[in-house]
Amino acid sequence: MVLYKLEDFDTDYQTSFDGDDIKGYDVYSDRNDEKIGTVNNILVDEAGSFRYLVVDTGFWIFGKQVLLPVGRSRIDQSNHRVYAVGLTKEQAESLPEFSEDLKVDYEYEERVRGVYREQPTQAAAPTVAATPAVPATADYDRDTYSYQQEPSLYDMNEQDHQTLRLYEERLVANKTRRKTGEVAIGKRVETETQRVAVPVEHERVVIERQTPTNAGRPVAPGEATFREGEVAHMDIYEETPDIRKEAVLREEVSIRKEVEQDTVNAEETVRREELDLDTQGRPVRDTNDPGSLR
Repeated sequence: MVLYKLEDFDTDYQTSFDGDDIKGYDVYSDRNDEKIGTVNNILVDEAGSFRYLVVDTGFWIFGKQVLLPVGRSRIDQSNHRVYAVGLTKEQAESLPEFSEDLKVDYEYEERVRGVYREQPTQAAAPTVAATPAVPATADYDRDTYSYQQEPSLYDMNEQDHQTLRLYEERLVANKTRRKTGEVAIGKRVETETQRVAVPVEHERVVIERQTPTNAGRPVAPGEATFREGEVAHMDIYEETPDIRKEAVLREEVSIRKEVEQDTVNAEETVRREELDLDTQGRPVRDTNDPGSLR
């Protein structure tokens, strides 16, 4: 399991932080209200879940930095404090020291967890219930270990870490495509009668009789031959129209769709939750307005 410093995991974490940035909060023992140090940093896992607070113990234990599992912390945002639940000075002295260049691996975390598993955490305040002890000899497998196995160390319980969620409704505009009609485009055959004029020729025989200028002139002997049944032949032709039909391309029709855009205005009533504070005379600071004090 890889752990990251909060600012390395999310460089812009302050803009999305739910509440105050607890880095810099003073850390107190919940047993005797003794100041034991300051929150110097926060370690998160791959999913961004808080796992440890890095506590600089200052003069309490000669400037030693130690890890405090988030399940052993109680955050008091109104006073900018973090209470270390059940942490004793003897435990803090037994914890392995943390440094900025330290590699936090499973073995190191087991050394930290071993200290917190040694005894139950009985808080001094009567409103905070005791956290059951986890045997220091609990059998955990490094290949299957998960933080969910030890909720007493890593759960941010509702009693010590309270969050009030405010909801609001908003309009979500979507579009649904639906069929509004259909256009059928087909062909039909129409008939009409057309007339065409075709000039044709035909032949006829014209017989012309005429009297020659030397009519009555005697002909030479043997020139006149009289033959019975002599016939002259002449071929006669005529044209007849040859009418047929052929199909030709007249025009092409292209079919396409065009999209027209329009804006439809709609309105709906939405709800939103607002915070209603009943301070009963006690001062309350709104974290969204650091300068406010009610």
